[in-house]
Amino acid sequence: MTSIERTAYPRFKRLITAHELHLFFAPTREEAAWAAERMDSDDHQLALLLALKSYQRMGRFPKPDEYPEMVVDFVRRAVELPEGTMPLWATGRTAERQRTEVRRRVGATYDQAEARRIAEGAIRKEAAAKNRPADLINIALERVVGPDWSCRRSPLSTRWPRRSAKR
Repeated sequence: MTSIERTAYPRFKRLITAHELHLFFAPTREEAAWAAERMDSDDHQLALLLALKSYQRMGRFPKPDEYPEMVVDFVRRAVELPEGTMPLWATGRTAERQRTEVRRRVGATYDQAEARRIAEGAIRKEAAAKNRPADLINIALERVVGPDWSCRRSPLSTRWPRRSAKR
């Protein structure tokens, strides 16, 4: 059985090794400078770096309460922010601005209508060979999240693609 960390919506592992922290969550000097340029406070800078490293690792933006304390502390220490600095997502606009900055940096595209079109096409193509909804959803997500796509949430999480009149 696949572990929950490896599903379509990867999550933080319960236990993250020091090696994994350094490998996946250590910001480079360039990333730290980039975040400092774009944010006006240490709290916002930490939030932006967490969003960047999480997106690079998991392909999605976790909710603020999903970040393990050890990841937050590790990133804070890695960029030498003051002790006690906590990531700040003050408003929805701030979080959206940070997500936009991250997408721009990694070259991801955000277009939900196009993502839905791609997901529907993938589901229709594979439905002839597969009949488990979970398989179809995973195939659609691989297509949508694949190369350079980004969705705030899966296009399938809000509703299934509409059935056409033709079958």
